[in-house]
Amino acid sequence: MTKTYYLFRIWLVFSSWFLVFTFHVAIHAQEVPISGVITDGQHPIAGASILIKHTVRGTVSDFDGRYELYAAPRDTLQISYLGYSPMELPVGSLRVINAILQEDATALGEVTIHAGYYNTTERTKTGSIAQITAKEIAKQPVSNPLAAMQGLMSGVHITQTTGVAGGGFDIQIRGKNSLRAVGRAPLYLVDGIPIATENMGNTLISGGILTGQGISPLNSLNPSDIASIEVLKDADATAIYGSRGANGVVLITTKKGTSGKTRFSVNSYTGVGGVTRRLDLMNTQEYLTMREQAFLNDGLTDFPSYAYDVNGTWDRTRYTDWQEELIGGTAYTNSVQGTVSGGSETTRFLLSGTHYNESTVFPGDFSFRKNAVSFNVHHTPTDQRFNVLLSGSYIADTNNLLGTDLTRQAYTLAPNAPEPYHPDGTLNWEGSTWNNPYRLLNETYDAKNNHLIANAKLEYRPLPALAFKVGLGFADAQLEESKATPHTVYDPAYGLDSASSTLILNTARLQTWNFEPQVTYNKTVLGGTLDVLLGATFEGRKKDQTGLYAYGFTSNSLIHNLAAASQVMALSTDNTEYRYQAIFGRLHYAIADTYFINLTGRRDGSSRFGPGKQFANFGAIGAAWLFSESAFFDTHMRWLSFGKLRGSYGTTGNDQIGDYQYLDTYHLSGLSYGGQTGLEPTRLYNPDFSWETNKKKEVALELGFLKDRLFLTTAYYTNRSSNQLVGIPLPGTTGFPLVTANLDATVENTGWEFDVQANWIQRPNFTWKSSLNISVPKNKLVSFPDLEGSTYVNQYVIGEPLDIIKVYHYTGMNPDTGIYEFEDYNGDGQLSSSHDREGIVRTAPEYFGGLQNSLGYKNWQFDFSLQFVKQLGSNYNYLGVLPGIASNLPVDFNDAWQQPGDTSSIQPYTTGLNSDATNAYYRYIASDAAYSDASFIRLKNLSLSYTIPMTGMGTARCRVYAQGQNIFTLTKFKGPDPENQSSGMLPPLRVFSLGIDFSI
Repeated sequence: MTKTYYLFRIWLVFSSWFLVFTFHVAIHAQEVPISGVITDGQHPIAGASILIKHTVRGTVSDFDGRYELYAAPRDTLQISYLGYSPMELPVGSLRVINAILQEDATALGEVTIHAGYYNTTERTKTGSIAQITAKEIAKQPVSNPLAAMQGLMSGVHITQTTGVAGGGFDIQIRGKNSLRAVGRAPLYLVDGIPIATENMGNTLISGGILTGQGISPLNSLNPSDIASIEVLKDADATAIYGSRGANGVVLITTKKGTSGKTRFSVNSYTGVGGVTRRLDLMNTQEYLTMREQAFLNDGLTDFPSYAYDVNGTWDRTRYTDWQEELIGGTAYTNSVQGTVSGGSETTRFLLSGTHYNESTVFPGDFSFRKNAVSFNVHHTPTDQRFNVLLSGSYIADTNNLLGTDLTRQAYTLAPNAPEPYHPDGTLNWEGSTWNNPYRLLNETYDAKNNHLIANAKLEYRPLPALAFKVGLGFADAQLEESKATPHTVYDPAYGLDSASSTLILNTARLQTWNFEPQVTYNKTVLGGTLDVLLGATFEGRKKDQTGLYAYGFTSNSLIHNLAAASQVMALSTDNTEYRYQAIFGRLHYAIADTYFINLTGRRDGSSRFGPGKQFANFGAIGAAWLFSESAFFDTHMRWLSFGKLRGSYGTTGNDQIGDYQYLDTYHLSGLSYGGQTGLEPTRLYNPDFSWETNKKKEVALELGFLKDRLFLTTAYYTNRSSNQLVGIPLPGTTGFPLVTANLDATVENTGWEFDVQANWIQRPNFTWKSSLNISVPKNKLVSFPDLEGSTYVNQYVIGEPLDIIKVYHYTGMNPDTGIYEFEDYNGDGQLSSSHDREGIVRTAPEYFGGLQNSLGYKNWQFDFSLQFVKQLGSNYNYLGVLPGIASNLPVDFNDAWQQPGDTSSIQPYTTGLNSDATNAYYRYIASDAAYSDASFIRLKNLSLSYTIPMTGMGTARCRVYAQGQNIFTLTKFKGPDPENQSSGMLPPLRVFSLGIDFSI
């Protein structure tokens, strides 16, 4: 019995182990590695969840949308991602399972939005926040992040100031709040690090080729590295940034690594560009007819010796299209980006490198080059208590351009002007009869800009509801720019040599550090969810800038070597420091996921104000009611899937006045006394001025219909900016031009914003969605005490926008003389600038917006966007060319008035000898006749892509695409381009590109 018992036990144990082993082998024999890529039909989706149904086993997709896991043929994969419809796919015999997720309108309200110090969602937000993601940015071949935002956000008006490579953009978020142009810039934050917007360049150097403030600081950012851009607009969203949020906040978040197998991707494209629009100018015959008539009108029957274009000195049959020659070239663009990413569930990394090169449409070898490297490492232990994120980027860009924009010469040069070069390649001066425009190719503008951004974020959670955070940031921007003018830009007849060559040099360095400790706590209180945030900001900024002027070089080949100059003078040497400190807080309370209230506050301290004025308090309250959650709407209005009413009120401030404005300051006079260089005062002491204040109010209604397939947001806002910081002019007897002080003037911005999102078709193989945004802004100077007695009387009018121009009012032509006539406002029988320029031209947009469409069919994706603006702008009359002088004009200036009865709108031609016609013309270009409808509808962007099936290549993915920017423009504008409206600067470029995006 005992023997039998033990044999039975041995058999039982053996059988059990055999069954377990057989089952184990069978199970694992059936589990196979599964891999694939999760996309939205065009772009990979990082962070998508892939779970095996009825288990807790799974993974998430990496940065390139790839995933890997083990599964059995009988298993089913559940794939989901926030904002997209979940999908279930059986494994079966498949080893590679790719999935295209469809955007789910009903889940859009849960999409996370970055609000700076905290995150929110479309569903729960109480403020006004606009967002674009890498998905929208990737469709546009641009080098500046602001270019990717044009037409995509309500309340955000962006204008490209020039088409020159490396040029800047002007941005306004809900209008202009300050009387000072330098006080209107928003706050830019890159991963929480403030980016200075002041121009480090010298407009004396860059002003001839780059408009406005010269080099755009945002050119030092790489659009390919950006994950999302959020724009904070109302008080609820911006008040937590205090004085820095008066003009809005632009949050730029860079891409981060995701867990999974190490992946490598390459995205490369090449493009060609040309000017968007050209002027229709006179040909040679039309031009000569105008010139000859001008001399006849002036009583000259014989052409003067200096009239080379008509007296036979120049070939009267020659014709050159100077627009084609000077700005009609092709700008070539090349971009290559490589990315490596991966990691485990606890440690993730990303490393990216980009090379970008863009040439110009000008003749000559000029270009803008950018090289960028970025990285980030994110570590989270398995217990989730400690979190560390390290990130950094280094960008080096070089801009090599000619020193002067040739656009004005392209518009005004006589069509029969001589050949620019001799057969031997030397410049043709045609016997000193003209200023050869190609001489300007010898004058160069060079700028080298290096920008380092480093960031560290640490987080510790001793309790699930309690977190301590620290943010550390450092930014270092270095700029070296120069303008070299060799003597070869002048006519050789002057007999100059390299001793007359000049170099203007500017070097600048701006270092910024930032330290922000924070503590967050969340808890359920009285049936609601309470989120608390407390923090502080410590920021420092140091700027060093030096300007030099050198001349008298031994050789033009040494023009960039200061040691080769006989004279070197210091134009300026500036060293400034800025300190900023603040404490801030936020209380957010949500009741039943239906009622939300958000309180934010900040106490700011700035070194830009005097003792007793350095600190100020700002704050806001925002509230929202998700009324679609109530039983009544759920029962009686099922067609309304989402409904929310929200509003906000609060104050922000502004300290954008520059450093040391309240102090007595001095600079070197450059004059010697007793062998010593003396000092002279440059600014008066005024410790009494303080912060500008901006009070913001907003109310908004958000509605979703048909399960949010159609989503509408309507918002109305009012912003009032008072206590304006300006330079108040002083009498010349004081020895100072102005003193910085607060002006008791109030500027008001009001407006309506409309956003519509529609998901027209959502099918497995075909999707179509659209979005529309329209902004109707209104700007007004509400009050300005003693405006009539101030020096601003000719610039502003109470009740009118800040963007007005006081002009003569053109009333028509005198039927007897054909001379332009204008309204005599004061009735004294004389026309004067001080008393009769009382007409008002409003150049601010009446409304603006954009329309986007996205269509997907299987592996094809087609997107296009329209940008539209309703506005007035300066037309070609603003060229300032008197009809009849030796400058070309648009064909609209043909057939000028010659005798009574003529119906022409062009007064008689003159070479300048007819004083009545000449004076009338210069009043004409300073009148409302120089402004006309500059409204336009522009096909801003077009993108067509195809994802190539990569059967048998595992998780490899390849997408080819074609893109276009500024493709065509519908407008009645009488000028080159309605966007920048400049008669002397290059219009924006039309760009077409082809590219490939491959990852493995």
